[in-house]
Amino acid sequence: MGEQPIFTTRAHVFQIDPNTKKNWVPASKQAVTVSYFYDVTRNSYRIISVDGAKVIINSTITPNMTFTKTSQKFGQWADSRANTVFGLGFSSEQQLTKFAEKFQEVKEAARLARDKSQEKIETSSNHSQESGCETPSSTQASSINGTDDEKASSAGPANTHLKSENNKLKIALTQSAANVKKWEIELQTLRESNARLTTALQDSAASVEQWKRQFSLCHDENERLRNKIDELEEQCSEINREKEKNTQLKRRIEELELELREKETELTDLRKQSEIIPQLMSECEYVSEKLEAAERDNQNLEDKVRSLKTDMEESKYRQRHLKVELKSFLEVLDGKIDDLHNFRRGLSKLGADN
Repeated sequence: MGEQPIFTTRAHVFQIDPNTKKNWVPASKQAVTVSYFYDVTRNSYRIISVDGAKVIINSTITPNMTFTKTSQKFGQWADSRANTVFGLGFSSEQQLTKFAEKFQEVKEAARLARDKSQEKIETSSNHSQESGCETPSSTQASSINGTDDEKASSAGPANTHLKSENNKLKIALTQSAANVKKWEIELQTLRESNARLTTALQDSAASVEQWKRQFSLCHDENERLRNKIDELEEQCSEINREKEKNTQLKRRIEELELELREKETELTDLRKQSEIIPQLMSECEYVSEKLEAAERDNQNLEDKVRSLKTDMEESKYRQRHLKVELKSFLEVLDGKIDDLHNFRRGLSKLGADN
């Protein structure tokens, strides 16, 4: 209840692999909240991060800790008490810079708090020693300057006070010795933590070099894929141009088929007119002119068919399905031309007979 958040950000949390001490193991599947907390009662600082109901970071900041930036968006620090190395991946370089500045600020505050606590311990120890030293001198002064009766009356309380001060001094010395041992253990722990951190930093540097090589390979692969995409886009453009040509050819064929149907309609009308023999003689010249026009149209159609054949030969490997339709069209056209010739010969014979 005495802790208060003083800084909050969001980042991806990682921990060093305890087996290899080289690879990072993600502690969260997504970016989570990472906060600095200040404990008023203990005068200490902690970094805490919670993913759902799971606490993934609970690291108390000590003056010996160091936050290291290993890339533009990644930083790490070693926690000897948790026996691990924490890593944070941020979405921007500005967030990493702010977190590192706050870490340095909290680390300095923790150092000041530790120095104040040591000063208090040393001050209390000095007071105990001074009180222990002053008591014998005052006793000696009283014994020297006082009379025999005063000596007899003051000897008992002075000895009692001296014993109590000596006991306090012994307790303070015992606590100091215990604190010295504790500090020696913490110093050894910090040395081991620094050694592990140095090893982790060296491994991280090697990992960074490996990541750089992988990034270079990915960059080359990306360039190769971009070139491949450009080639495919060019091929798609060629295919689109071929499709446009096919569309134009289909429209041309539809126009020719429409002209052919019109010619078939004219031939049907001519057949109906040929059935009327009395009127046929009067319209024979007109029919001849129509036939000559039809021949000219047929000649034009033949020229168009020849040009169409040329176009079809140029693109027959792309338009094989059009070959069958054009062949049937030519067969029908040749049949119609033969019918026209036969009809003309019939008319000529009919005119001669008449």
